[in-house]
Amino acid sequence: MSERVIRGRIDRAGALVSADAPLLRLQQRAGAGIGKPLALPHLARLVALAQRLQRDLSRPLYAADDHSDIHALVRVLPDGDGASLEISDWRAGAMTMPQAATADAAPPLRGWTWECDQQLRMIALQGAANAPLVPAEWEGRSLSELFELQPDEQGRFPVLRALASQSRFEGQRVRADGSTGRVAMTLAAAPIFDATGRFTGFRGEADVEQETAASGGSVTATLADPAFGSLPLSDPQFGRRIDGALRGPLSRIIATAETIHGQFDGPIRADYARYAGDIAHAGRHLLGLVDDLADLQNIERPGFKAAADEIDLGDLARRAVGLLGMKAEEKRIRIDAPKIDDKMPATGEFRRVLQVLLNLLGNAIRYSPENSQIWIRVDREGDRAMVTVADQGQGISGEQQAVVFEKFERLGRTDSGGSGLGLYIARRLARAMDGDLTVESAPGQGARFTLSLPARDS
Repeated sequence: MSERVIRGRIDRAGALVSADAPLLRLQQRAGAGIGKPLALPHLARLVALAQRLQRDLSRPLYAADDHSDIHALVRVLPDGDGASLEISDWRAGAMTMPQAATADAAPPLRGWTWECDQQLRMIALQGAANAPLVPAEWEGRSLSELFELQPDEQGRFPVLRALASQSRFEGQRVRADGSTGRVAMTLAAAPIFDATGRFTGFRGEADVEQETAASGGSVTATLADPAFGSLPLSDPQFGRRIDGALRGPLSRIIATAETIHGQFDGPIRADYARYAGDIAHAGRHLLGLVDDLADLQNIERPGFKAAADEIDLGDLARRAVGLLGMKAEEKRIRIDAPKIDDKMPATGEFRRVLQVLLNLLGNAIRYSPENSQIWIRVDREGDRAMVTVADQGQGISGEQQAVVFEKFERLGRTDSGGSGLGLYIARRLARAMDGDLTVESAPGQGARFTLSLPARDS
């Protein structure tokens, strides 16, 4: 594999006007040359799409000449006079017949390469010895949407720390549950910068394996497996319908609006930039509603049960603070979290308990005034382990407390702060784990939400 970047230039009419030797050789073997339209259909379509959207695009390139297969990663940078090509990870191997991506003929998943943009949205995922496999529904979706990010031994998330510092990271574990089992990946990547020095994303390696639900072992599997299309839903058909009808289009709307808002392609009028920011905000709100509806479908199906993991509520509370700490800092809100030695052993599903705590802490941040404080405490009463999230917000009246956990209840708010499903889902999850979620509050005195679960002896 060559580490050198292979460059080319396309004019506005789609003709190749300059190219480094490997690209020019491929163009010539396809029956064309300099000054002629691109003779590589896949690459020509990508260039046309980038020019139409006026956005940088990166995709895997899979082509073949008369004696070898070509695997590479191409980046298209459109401008007013055409587009520039930057091709990396160029591999030329012996000629092979392309294979369908099936579970019976899947490529090894070790040593894959991947790429995301500056907002961690997946751009490419490519095997070392076969055609690239990126399900269409992944386009525009971030790592946090596709997978559950796993913290390291210190409770930190390498990819998030690297995103903040625009530096290399290693050892970021991610996982997701599909209809055929659990999929886990370990990611490592280096930052990518364009010619102007602007950070544009990450590119690196991925070790991938699928753990079968039945045996707990691991098997190789293609990432085009229908299980991935349904993540994180338990009903694959419902998940695919949601993804196909809503998630994909919304993700593209958000991506385009954020590009316009950030003025990455040049300055625009300030009011237009604000409009684009509003569109992106509304799109993210709708994506949140899609997630809530998916969870609603899951928890209300007959026979839904949560796992009984051995968990520590203190540890999960600190993880929630780590995920939402930056959002609190934006409002200058201080979070008083449990200390490292504040342990509270309990029984509940790790992922679901974290989901509930993220909902409670997110609500506390959203509805707390600036320069206020949020407390998170763990405690035990008898056979109940508890974690409480308390804020200094406007509080909840007795009448509101009676309905706050009802479906689609937003307490009369008309802003875009949520769907009115978060607390309903949180309480349903708590009760599915043999626990409960309660609230204590008074107008003007903030609110205290307490999650209780079966306690476990340490």
